[in-house]
Amino acid sequence: MRNVELEGKVVRCSTPTFTFRIPNSAFRIGEGRLEEHRISVTRSARYFTLGGGPRGAAEVWFVCHGYGQLAARFLEKFRVLDDGTRYLVAPEALSRFYLEDAAVPAKERKVGATWMTREDRLNDIDDYVRYLDALHAEVLGPMARAAPRVTALGFSQGAATVSRWVALGKARIDRLVLWGGEFPPDLDLTPATVVGRLRAARLSLVYGRSDEFITPKVVAGITERLRQHDIPCRQIPFDGGHELDEEVLRELAM
Repeated sequence: MRNVELEGKVVRCSTPTFTFRIPNSAFRIGEGRLEEHRISVTRSARYFTLGGGPRGAAEVWFVCHGYGQLAARFLEKFRVLDDGTRYLVAPEALSRFYLEDAAVPAKERKVGATWMTREDRLNDIDDYVRYLDALHAEVLGPMARAAPRVTALGFSQGAATVSRWVALGKARIDRLVLWGGEFPPDLDLTPATVVGRLRAARLSLVYGRSDEFITPKVVAGITERLRQHDIPCRQIPFDGGHELDEEVLRELAM
């Protein structure tokens, strides 16, 4: 069996520079004082692509994986859309970790990635928004005059990721697809610029009718919040669970 980690085309790594803020928080431990600090670092960010290349593509899709997944395996699910008209880009979250405990030898442990955790989450959000903006600029740079349609699709945890990217980033996104994941409840919809960007990105909410995480109650809460801010949302339910569905992908591509 081929190593699916290598089936997507690996392109050069982006190296965004992250700027971190120094919070005012400090903690006292015994007689000493423990203080939290930040420094700016440059690191590599990995992404995978499918398609003949950005030039000449009518559409570019940025697809963000869920918690514990890796970009290459996730991108394999989108081969059904690789028909020569689309360039498919799968960024990988910046924090990778072992999915199995230390009882399994390190070389045999499966690895996944996460866009953020509860720890230092606001800085992690800032980091991945800048990362995705930098990736968008790198991919779309050679096609500045062609202006292909851009879709941002996020699955599970990736749904909140692409929501924040569209709302808080600088990249032009024509369509936003949240698949099996929530619109972030803590995203501030007060600023007019945030609401304007979300209204401009045609938003679709895709979910399986038997998804244990995105229940009818969750869907109702998402749609009501968006409605209160006049953000249109198209619902696309399908018969299935917390998974991607080939038929729905084809429908989205039409």
